[in-house]
Amino acid sequence: MIYRSRLLTHDSVKHGFFGRHGGVSEGHYATLNCGPGSADTPSAVKRNRQRCKDAVEAKDLYTAYQIHSDKAIFVTTATDSLIKADALVTNQPGLAIGIMTADCMPVLFHDPVAALVGAAHAGWRGALSGVLENCVSLMREHGSEPSNITACFGPCLRVENFEVGLELLDQFTDKHADSAQYFHPGKSDAKRHLDLVAFGRDRLIKSGLLPSHIDDLKSCTLVQPDDFFSYRQSRRLSLPDYGRNLSVISLAT
Repeated sequence: MIYRSRLLTHDSVKHGFFGRHGGVSEGHYATLNCGPGSADTPSAVKRNRQRCKDAVEAKDLYTAYQIHSDKAIFVTTATDSLIKADALVTNQPGLAIGIMTADCMPVLFHDPVAALVGAAHAGWRGALSGVLENCVSLMREHGSEPSNITACFGPCLRVENFEVGLELLDQFTDKHADSAQYFHPGKSDAKRHLDLVAFGRDRLIKSGLLPSHIDDLKSCTLVQPDDFFSYRQSRRLSLPDYGRNLSVISLAT
């Protein structure tokens, strides 16, 4: 099953947020695990990634070595070298850029005027360090006006299930004084629920994106275990590893 954004549906771009359906992996990786970093059978992961690439009609697919950072890189080819980064931007038609997640936010970007696409992996560490802003900034460096960029938040951990400790609240407010608004009461005074999507959305708006140009699929990875891979769900089940969801975007050829 492919999840798509209405705002990213455009003749000049192909995209898809892929869950766990439609692949060949088995066991707790069933079935569309696209994570080379998992302990899944490499040949199964390769076939799954090929299916995703074919679904968006791309010639090549590139994903980085994600490290929960703020680093954004511009790519022009699907090199075999796994560069450490958490956001990708390209202007090459037919080159799909992808982000792997299992609760973190996948965010896809498109500027139809400058003919650019972007993809960002934004867990709380990356979002707090500025990976979304850096992705937009890199698109600007290559000709984008932020007001022309459309973006979509894909399946991820949502506020009602994103329980965190007070130390995280402190980290956010230390960097952004207004961040307390994204933390909601938890089950105890020592816990909060983080609305990371709201935080990310506001960071994009402050980077110049128009609110009407930001979409959200509103799917939660944790409460839809049949549809998406989830790190937290794997921990609840005491599984030894977990699969990765792949989100991809490509300029049409």
